[in-house]
Amino acid sequence: MFSRLSLILIGSAYIYYQVNAVGMVTITAPDDIVCYKSNHTLECTYEGTATSTGWKLIREHKHLELKNGTVVTLTKCHIDSKNSSCIAVKLKEVTGTGSGTYECEFTFGSVKHTAKAELNVALLPEEITMKIDPPVADCSDSNNLEVPVIVNVTATIQNSNESYNVSWQFPGAGLNKGSKPASEKCCAVHDNWPKTPEGGTVINQCENGKTGYKSRTCGKDGVWQTVFSSCISTELKKVIDAAEVFKTGIGATQEAAMWIFGSLKNTTSSESSDDYAGINASISIINIMASGSENITLKEEVFDDFLNVASNLLTNNWTGVNSSITYDMSSQYLYSVENLVKNIQVNNTLNIYKPNLDLKVSKGDCNISVFDVTVKLTETGGQFKTVGVRNLMDKLNNSFKPTSTVLHNLLLIVTKNSSSSTEITMDFPIKKLNNAQKLHCVFWDTNIKDWSETGCRVERDSNHSDGNHTLCKCNHLTSFAVLMSKSDTPNLDLDTITYVGLAVSICSLVILLIIEALVWSVVVKTDLSYFRHTALVNIAVFLLLADCSFLASMSPENLSAHWCLILTLCKHLFYLAMFSWMLCMSVMLTHRLIFVFSPLRKTVFMFLSSIVGYGCPVLIVGISYVYFRYNEKEYYNKKTCWLVFDGTLDGSLYAFLLPVGTVIFTNLFSMAVVIFTLLKSSAPDGSKSDERETFKSIIRVLIFLTPVFGVTWGIGFILQIFNKDHEAYPFLEYSFTIINSFQGFFVMLTGVFAEPKAELDPLAGHMFDTPGLDQLKNNRDLTAEI
Repeated sequence: MFSRLSLILIGSAYIYYQVNAVGMVTITAPDDIVCYKSNHTLECTYEGTATSTGWKLIREHKHLELKNGTVVTLTKCHIDSKNSSCIAVKLKEVTGTGSGTYECEFTFGSVKHTAKAELNVALLPEEITMKIDPPVADCSDSNNLEVPVIVNVTATIQNSNESYNVSWQFPGAGLNKGSKPASEKCCAVHDNWPKTPEGGTVINQCENGKTGYKSRTCGKDGVWQTVFSSCISTELKKVIDAAEVFKTGIGATQEAAMWIFGSLKNTTSSESSDDYAGINASISIINIMASGSENITLKEEVFDDFLNVASNLLTNNWTGVNSSITYDMSSQYLYSVENLVKNIQVNNTLNIYKPNLDLKVSKGDCNISVFDVTVKLTETGGQFKTVGVRNLMDKLNNSFKPTSTVLHNLLLIVTKNSSSSTEITMDFPIKKLNNAQKLHCVFWDTNIKDWSETGCRVERDSNHSDGNHTLCKCNHLTSFAVLMSKSDTPNLDLDTITYVGLAVSICSLVILLIIEALVWSVVVKTDLSYFRHTALVNIAVFLLLADCSFLASMSPENLSAHWCLILTLCKHLFYLAMFSWMLCMSVMLTHRLIFVFSPLRKTVFMFLSSIVGYGCPVLIVGISYVYFRYNEKEYYNKKTCWLVFDGTLDGSLYAFLLPVGTVIFTNLFSMAVVIFTLLKSSAPDGSKSDERETFKSIIRVLIFLTPVFGVTWGIGFILQIFNKDHEAYPFLEYSFTIINSFQGFFVMLTGVFAEPKAELDPLAGHMFDTPGLDQLKNNRDLTAEI
């Protein structure tokens, strides 16, 4: 073992020392040169305990700390010894940025144990510069088709020790000799743009020390179109490269983020108003950093420079490009700024004002003012970040109302660190309009890249008698009815019902499972009671998991795409598993009623139920997910964190509706068999008292079987028939939400209060405490439980 002792003298008070030891850590890494964009894992094992661990990449005398990113994933590896530690770094599609010496470290007190390994990547050119001379075919004599065209194409790459195989492809090389040109019209020579035939595009390298290219197309009738430029300064190009590396997780430290935003602030301060390429590149950098902040922690120190950058970009007019490009830039700007604001960590409160952005971070204060707009939140706990954004509204697309006018050029971004229900009220100083005009409270929908008023409404402020204020209220939670509806329409009342219903259901199911665990040996005395309680426990477990998953996804706007997908898969799987076990219970009951003298054996029931209850849901969810990914279709909706409806029998929602519909139809048939059997058993006597008892028995059967058979979900299929504009739709939506969000409570009642009769008379049946079934037992000599 070798060690290196570092001594640092601080003043004259004390000496701090740290021992770097090598030889006690074993590192495993690829020995040979690895392929470009291949995946690899490096592992380090230390025979001892450590208080902290970490990885670094040493390249060009720089020690770059590794964090989780798009390329780097830090994890622990499994070892058998309890007294050893093992850490690993996974590299995904490693390129030149991941080539170098990797060092792992285990620290205990002042002693640090390290090990190093070299990773050599067989590099491919990451940047190729091509030049064509002449840049376009000569159209001075379009009638002369026999003159050969000689073009010199030069490709330039960065010098390296790698050996490359170079091949050329030219799609137009197969043109027949003598083919006529598409047009004889040409664009005349203009500045550095040569004479060009109609429809041709000329590409030139950037000048004045800038990187990138610019292009120009000869349009119809020989008229030059606008120049498209991607020319940016070398300083901005360095910032882009640094942001790309930061996102990978290599050297992704707080200091690196500070340098990126600080450099970008200086660049955006000097940009001119018509520098489209620089503005677009700056927005791309913000977007890259927003993507990196999903995995890499950014602290509040970066806020000041970041907001300076965002404010500087809005000072410019974004001229020189068409409206569609401006719309895309503004949408990306808004999406990136919102995600960065949400992901940057703030310890307490914060107040930063810039010319075009006003940030307020508060804890517990539900009244915030940004610029001249007051924001109020119904929730008083947690941390809230509110940003007012000026000079962006006119750059965003506005096809929401073709005749609408923007009355307030201020856009608000509100984020919070919890997923609980919150209604946001914004007080805009807007005067009351005349009767012919109507105000709309809208939000920017990132899925459709346009304005939407879904979940928002306009209210007059009763506290201001002058009529110069307008309240805008928004809530974008997801109600329970979205599981069976074509799309989600946020509604505060439905959201509240969903929250209350799911909370009650979750508590009820936990109580039911506890009761089942306590009384299992008492109530499970026969095969049939075992069948029923096994199915009931599985129904309760999967309904509990599904409700918890739904509760976690009720605020999709606060979830990343990764978590939204996971919760969608969980809800899809757990609800299908719940219905599968409902099917097992109904089929078991039907079999018992029809085949009285051929009871199911326990092994047969458990084998078949396991296939239906566990295997089928996993198979359906897995196949549907792979199918939609393979066909490049959307499996889930990021706006609702649920499956997608694209039309009749089109969309992933049918991977849920069709299995559920099959189960409900089968369970309805089972209920019909039970009711028919009760009616048939009471027919011989025909007395009024027996008819009354039979009627009561049928009512009890419906009450006890409906929740555990999932029949109430049939309301969701009726929702598919009606449009949202139909007068019956709200009633059905409320009915579905109320009944099915409280389903766990009804299942608990079924499991607990349907049981007492069985303890007294095991032949009467666990499912129903009814004289009708007693009579059915006597008439048909049914000597087992139903």
